[in-house]
Amino acid sequence: MQSKVIITAAVTGNIVKPEQHPELPITPGQIIQAVLDSEEAGAAIAHIHVRDPKTGSPSMDLGLYREVVDGIRTSGSKILINLTTGPGGRFVPTPGNPRVADAGSTLMPPEARVAHIAELKPDICTLDLNTMYSGNSVVINTPDNLRVMAGIIREAGVLPELECFDSGDLHLARDLLEEGTLDSPPLFQLVMGAKYGFNAAPETLLYARNLLPEAANWAAFGIGRMEFPVVAAAYIAGGHVRVGMEDNIYISRGRLTKGNGELVAKAKQLVTMLGGSVATPDDARQILGLANTA
Repeated sequence: MQSKVIITAAVTGNIVKPEQHPELPITPGQIIQAVLDSEEAGAAIAHIHVRDPKTGSPSMDLGLYREVVDGIRTSGSKILINLTTGPGGRFVPTPGNPRVADAGSTLMPPEARVAHIAELKPDICTLDLNTMYSGNSVVINTPDNLRVMAGIIREAGVLPELECFDSGDLHLARDLLEEGTLDSPPLFQLVMGAKYGFNAAPETLLYARNLLPEAANWAAFGIGRMEFPVVAAAYIAGGHVRVGMEDNIYISRGRLTKGNGELVAKAKQLVTMLGGSVATPDDARQILGLANTA
């Protein structure tokens, strides 16, 4: 059992819509405040997407990322910054002509998907290993594109968090580690409950954990109503945890959360009730082998 549990707060994401929750962080200022609230509640890592402040839509605008990252860094916060690189991999086939991209396709060159990582050099960034259905679209992360992205992430001195949605993603990760594209020890994030991916059940989580390379650091999170059951299951299985409004907007059945801080506080309470202790940002740096930037 791990001695200290890292809580990651995923504060906004790119799926939840503003009309689903009035407190969803949209503007850079709101995202910064959500990160600070999450740190105060017990999070050691903040996983960050940005949004168009006018529309609330997902964005990859470098200026927005810079405003959020600079705001966190100048606030005195010690939380580890984890930026997404997931957007830019979605293809929607045109009905009747599936070779042509329809509205909603977001495919970008791999270099563009990590441009903000090379520029801003966060502590951590995600590297999604999944190629899978998402509604009527397909999320595409080919091995060659992942190699390009991984090379830029390594050059920036950033730790990749390997996002795995199904067992094939774990096998791909092991191949990339074996060939030297990825460094050891790796950091994995197991995504539990995405449709057509890992089922959010304890036996599935254990199956996924058992496919991980030795000495890997890992965490897991559940989507929607499975957020807190997966917190408990991941802790018991020896992993770290993630919560936040990217994954779930309810604090209990039928009751919207007040915000990311409340979700983090509940995760901390659950971990401590099960006998664990929660990692500080400095603890998280030590666990993950990251330099202390304080």
